Amino acid sequence: MGMDLVFKIAFIGIVVSILSIVLKQAEREEWAQMLTLAGVVAVLMIVAEMVLELFQAVRTMFQLY
Repeated sequence: MGMDLVFKIAFIGIVVSILSIVLKQAEREEWAQMLTLAGVVAVLMIVAEMVLELFQAVRTMFQLY
């Protein structure tokens, strides 16, 4: 789970940055910004899912309901 998550986030970052550079070279700055924003949102969704799992584990560990 740990390294797979790191590699997934790194892959998203690399792809977004390469595509953003290509779009900026093609003078499509608006699309590059939208792509960057979409990449950030995708990574935040992945991280939010992991934080939710962490909170559920803490809740289970301390038997909080």
